[in-house]
Amino acid sequence: MTSEALFSYGTLQLPAVQTAQFGRLLDGQKDSLSGYAIGRVKIQDGDVVMVSGAEFHPAIYATGNTDDVVEGSVFWLTADELSAADDYEVDDYVRSRVTLSSGLQAWTYVAAHL
Repeated sequence: MTSEALFSYGTLQLPAVQTAQFGRLLDGQKDSLSGYAIGRVKIQDGDVVMVSGAEFHPAIYATGNTDDVVEGSVFWLTADELSAADDYEVDDYVRSRVTLSSGLQAWTYVAAHL
């Protein structure tokens, strides 16, 4: 089974969200991403707000400044689970490939617009 690394800095780290989206709790490891900062977006999708319990979600954006660091966790997902994560993140985010501080290549979700 092929797995994909996903860096999460926000609500995908919440047990309730993981259970709702993937049907299981994810095993993760701490990591970070430099050159990005965290803003927030107002989520328009009522289902996402209901699952997360929050109308505003964190959303990262590239700054190019290596002093800016976003802390989070890396999770290993199947291709189907990565698609479920795409469904959860809706149009407010774009999935992007990044290199984490550990050197690991991972997917993450960046703000589509702030």
